[in-house]
Amino acid sequence: MNKPAVSISLSSYGADLVRQRGQGSFIDVLAAAGATHIEWREELLTVEDPVQLAEATRTQGLESVYSSPMELWLAGQSKPNPQLIIALQRAHAFGAKWLKVSLGYFTDNCDLQALTRVLAESTVQLLVENDQTLHGGRIEPFQRFFTQVEQYRLPIKMTFDIGNWHWQDQSAASAARLLGRHVGYVHCKAVTRRADGKQVAIPPTSVDLQQWEHLLRHMAQGVMRAVEYPLQGDDLVQLTQEHVSALARLGQAQLENAHV
Repeated sequence: MNKPAVSISLSSYGADLVRQRGQGSFIDVLAAAGATHIEWREELLTVEDPVQLAEATRTQGLESVYSSPMELWLAGQSKPNPQLIIALQRAHAFGAKWLKVSLGYFTDNCDLQALTRVLAESTVQLLVENDQTLHGGRIEPFQRFFTQVEQYRLPIKMTFDIGNWHWQDQSAASAARLLGRHVGYVHCKAVTRRADGKQVAIPPTSVDLQQWEHLLRHMAQGVMRAVEYPLQGDDLVQLTQEHVSALARLGQAQLENAHV
């Protein structure tokens, strides 16, 4: 039985280390650890050459997701963010099959036909993520957005960030139930509140993994999932391998039972 695809968001290794070493230096780590996908982070790029990285990634048998911090919809604008065209081009240059962006300020006035025209010019699939903001981190705007996506039959899936729902006190369980059928990529991270009141991402406990298992039941079997929490240690290959295995197991019992 095929194991689910597991991606590593390179932000997991810490911004300072990633910028210092360059994102390409992690290709071998991910390949050795058994990951299937690498998530390039636009905000952590320094002098990386997209063509070289695309080739090195293909050589190691990894597929790519390109993450941009841009918002799909800007406040007060009906047309999609003009930066979307550039982001799609950059994702393609990195050899990525997917571009991940935030939803932004989606309203009923947003022009889905204009978005259709932009996406028709690219082979890269769009993934739209719930972020930590008031306008882009709540369930209801995503329900309205994907109702329109279905109406226009757009090739758009959701990046379901499990941890980000905490920032707006949204229920991840409710979000999974209401949005799960639209999800094409799951960002996994546990969240805790520090003594200073700030919420931060942390690696999962066994309880977190059990909760994630329940969330994934509302999504397509074997949906691609990603580490987006701190991976810090002396042996990054071993550490990454442990977390790749943990995420790959999510939903496997359900899948095995379906084949009995």
